[in-house]
Amino acid sequence: MTESPTPYVLDADTMTGGMRPIRQAVLALGSNLGDRLDRLQGAVAALEDTPEVTLVAVSSVYETEPVGAPEGSEDFLNAVVLLDTTLTVHTLLDRAMAIEDAFGRERSEPNGPRTLDVDLIVVGDRVADDDTLTLPHPRAHERGFVLVPWLEIDPEGEIPGKGFVADIIGDVDTSGVKRRGDLEIML
Repeated sequence: MTESPTPYVLDADTMTGGMRPIRQAVLALGSNLGDRLDRLQGAVAALEDTPEVTLVAVSSVYETEPVGAPEGSEDFLNAVVLLDTTLTVHTLLDRAMAIEDAFGRERSEPNGPRTLDVDLIVVGDRVADDDTLTLPHPRAHERGFVLVPWLEIDPEGEIPGKGFVADIIGDVDTSGVKRRGDLEIML
């Protein structure tokens, strides 16, 4: 994980000053409505334009069957983004939700079709469980569509409390996660 170069920096979420440590964050992107690739590209561009966020890597695009979705739901395009940020976790969550909203995300039914999904998977080694945010993402360690693209761009990735992605992935069915070599997200 990317952290501040000094070991004496306070947790960014408790500081009131302007200096905050840099944390590495992993975000999962998904879309199964409309121009799916365009929506993923738009999410990456919006993250790239976010103050206090530096994109480090973006995975290949993967196509996956929906998990727990209503019957007849279209396949998803998925990608994972690795970034460095000094934003607080709740500010990063607010930004992710604003990006979803900008692409017409509706939250009418759980696991329903969506124009865009931007999920915070991990933010440094931060652990959170409150009314608005659970970190690490509570199901990331079970989801091939998160683990496969994450492992591609961060072979040393780790989910706090669950282990290294390279170890966890062996326990997950990844047969439905297909890399789309014909599609690419541009930085």
